[in-house]
Amino acid sequence: MIYLSMAGAKAAMQRQDVLSHNLANVTTNGFRAELQAFRAVPVRGDGASTRAYALETTIGYNDAPGPLTATGRNLDVAMQGKAWLAVQANDGTEAYTRAGSLDVNAEGLLVMRNGMPVLGDGGPVNVPPNSTLDIGSDGTITAKSANQRPTNIGRLKLVTPEAALTRGDDGLFRAAQGNLPADPAARLQDGALEGSNVSPVETMVAMISAGRQFEQQMKLLQIAQTQGQQSAKLLGST
Repeated sequence: MIYLSMAGAKAAMQRQDVLSHNLANVTTNGFRAELQAFRAVPVRGDGASTRAYALETTIGYNDAPGPLTATGRNLDVAMQGKAWLAVQANDGTEAYTRAGSLDVNAEGLLVMRNGMPVLGDGGPVNVPPNSTLDIGSDGTITAKSANQRPTNIGRLKLVTPEAALTRGDDGLFRAAQGNLPADPAARLQDGALEGSNVSPVETMVAMISAGRQFEQQMKLLQIAQTQGQQSAKLLGST
């Protein structure tokens, strides 16, 4: 009983960790809510399997799109449908995100707000000095400089994964099979950002439920302790 209650309390704590992380990112652009589930595993041994442990099962993330917010900023893009934007992570690998707030750094590279380079079809995108960028719905990037004709400087690498991606510790997503090919049919909306798909109300309700489950498991531990003390008294009186 003690071990079963402990496993249940641990599962409730793990669920609280996931929910609190989701709630902390309710205003993070492009954030995908992490999902968590538990499965019952019977305790194997002599006799009938009448006990079951609760073990964590990671089932990925919620792939539903978040709400769109129009910003009017020419370097804000929101991926449509199942499309993802390719970026270069800090470890040099290719990763994918739905956050589309872009900027140009001092070296003239198109980057995310956190400084990670945005990838085009041929790698990082170099922006001509003193130019204004326009991004088309297919990811085409056009640079406009004073007294010069608009120039096509590349295209954002948009991918459409066929299978679910894996979230990394850096918050970016990666494909199990490596780098994904660019999808010519992927589209984006310029002048807008996609918000988090976390529902704060549902998350708060789930946190309350997980808290109550944890309290129930702790009560079972107290009951087990009381029963152990009473059993010891009965044995001591014989």
